[in-house]
Amino acid sequence: MSTVKKHTEAITNTSDSPFVKLKSINFGDCKWNSGFWAEKEKAAAERMLPYMGDVLCGDVGHGLNNFKIAAGEKEGEHKGFYWHDGDFYKFMEAKMYIYALTKDENLLKELDEYIEWIGKAQEEDGYIHTHIQITEGAERFSNRKYHEMYNYGHLFIAASVHFRLTGKRNFLDIAIKQADLLHVYFMPDTTHYQRFGFNQTQIMGLVELYRTVKDKKYLELAEKFINRRGTFKIEHHSTTEGYPIGDMVQERTPFRESEEAVGHAVLALYYYAGAADVYAETGEKALIDTLDKLWGNVTDKKMYVTGAVGQAHYGASTSLDMIEEGFIDAYMMPNMTAYNETCANLCNAMFSSRMMGIKEESRYADIIELVLYNSGLSGISIEGKDYFYSNPLRMVNNSRNYDSHADVTESPVRQPYLECFCCPPNLVRTICKSSGWAYNLSENGVAVVLFGGNNLDTTMLDGSELKLSQDTEYPWKGLVKITVDACKSTAFDIKVRIPKWAVGSTLKVNGEDAGVAVTPGEFAVIDRTWKVGDTIVLDMPMESVRMEGHNRIEEVRNQIAIKRGPIVYCIETPDLPKDISILDVYINADAKLEAEHKADFLGGVTVINTELQLREGKGDEMYSVVTKPVLKPYKTQLVPYFAWSNRGQAEMTVFMPVVW
Repeated sequence: MSTVKKHTEAITNTSDSPFVKLKSINFGDCKWNSGFWAEKEKAAAERMLPYMGDVLCGDVGHGLNNFKIAAGEKEGEHKGFYWHDGDFYKFMEAKMYIYALTKDENLLKELDEYIEWIGKAQEEDGYIHTHIQITEGAERFSNRKYHEMYNYGHLFIAASVHFRLTGKRNFLDIAIKQADLLHVYFMPDTTHYQRFGFNQTQIMGLVELYRTVKDKKYLELAEKFINRRGTFKIEHHSTTEGYPIGDMVQERTPFRESEEAVGHAVLALYYYAGAADVYAETGEKALIDTLDKLWGNVTDKKMYVTGAVGQAHYGASTSLDMIEEGFIDAYMMPNMTAYNETCANLCNAMFSSRMMGIKEESRYADIIELVLYNSGLSGISIEGKDYFYSNPLRMVNNSRNYDSHADVTESPVRQPYLECFCCPPNLVRTICKSSGWAYNLSENGVAVVLFGGNNLDTTMLDGSELKLSQDTEYPWKGLVKITVDACKSTAFDIKVRIPKWAVGSTLKVNGEDAGVAVTPGEFAVIDRTWKVGDTIVLDMPMESVRMEGHNRIEEVRNQIAIKRGPIVYCIETPDLPKDISILDVYINADAKLEAEHKADFLGGVTVINTELQLREGKGDEMYSVVTKPVLKPYKTQLVPYFAWSNRGQAEMTVFMPVVW
């Protein structure tokens, strides 16, 4: 049995990672106490998780039932997709974070009950994958479409987190047993398994397990999965049947030769995040060089204004491989048919979080924030019981032709259950662990990454105590006050993130100019001898701005979107006259944009009041002779993109044609 290090409480634990400059704090060191994320975390604890538990532990989601059937304690067939085990592990992980924050013993008891069933389902040699175990004729590692690797990655991560947060190793022992079996199968260089691990969550999971138990064989196996990609002939054989080959599953190009994000967006970004984890432990230059290229390709050429990624449900890569749910050509950014799977958007933030830690650069955190407030949070209703899988930037009624029996991913309204259930627990666990992303530890200080009402009580890398409190109404207001509540007597850094959009920000210490560079998109570094009671005040102008796309994005030529601080806005048909289509909405280039906070609207949001132009008389012909359009002014409000579709089925658009 592996020797386990003294447990810490970090989520992605980079405290000992030699090639990470900004280290993770222990989970629970930061706690939201007021405002936006405190409210979302409260909603997760009180509504999102209990509802999800009813779904996954009952006969709808059937997640727990699958483990009971595999354990021989219940009769029935496997329900849900092949990767449903992994969805259940993510749900468990979300519960772990709420337990760590609340110390609610009922949550710990529920987790122990789940773990007991999972342990009973695990076979003697360590194998566990309920679809294979339950389904007659399905064999271990026979076809990669079964997503064994994906499930294992989430098992390893959840089990590592559980050990760190509870000190109990009942779940960790299950994960170690499965990881040891994986090493037996996949460490040897055998032809059958060379191409196998395509949905590569297991890379992240193996690295996290290595960080937890310090057994280097798990890190070596993670690196082995990276090294094998692109080293074989791209053709179908027994382990590839049922899924497109080539770029779709990241197997055409060796990782270190990759320059472009291709294929399924979730598969790609989990792969990149895993490679970043391996780099964090090994420091291999070829890995970080490739990661730099891929991050730039994603964020500069294939990302929506909301931080969303994965432009198309179906399409082709630049190598003409068939792809699904993923990246297509650069600057090809459809609005109405945009896929933007919630998981992919969250993976974009996960990848950026790892890059920020490695590089110690604020620009990566801009992507984390953009996703959290927009394309991530749009995946769940304000109530917390309905979900979007895909997140388009424009919705026109009947444009998706949704059939709940035929299409489990695309819908004009959020659904109470998605048979493909990967996104809901991924989003809820992200909300539950968001406080763990708020700060990072630097060599001699701390970095303020996310803004929100919180208290930080942590230990710096040199072992000294640090307590900070943050007071702000962000993201609705741009004023952030940070107070030093306890600190060491010698000088240290407080690095304050200046978002790229926050042009004209000021930074003061104890009421006077901080005397440091305040550059959008970078950390402002204040190095001084701090004392209890010192205050930092960051004042970010919250102007509503007009955003336009790159000239090569044909889909938004002569259109603009409205953004205020980190929040992207949209117009929704409940705020238009009856029978007006979203396609008939225009905006004046010089229209006034007036922010108004509405505490009792859509859970409490700031809207933007403005005057739009509504076009009359446009027919439905494919093409028609142009006449001067008749536009009539209409005063209304724009709402945050994340809050759309909470007032019944509606049309919506982020980008609007502009009248200059």
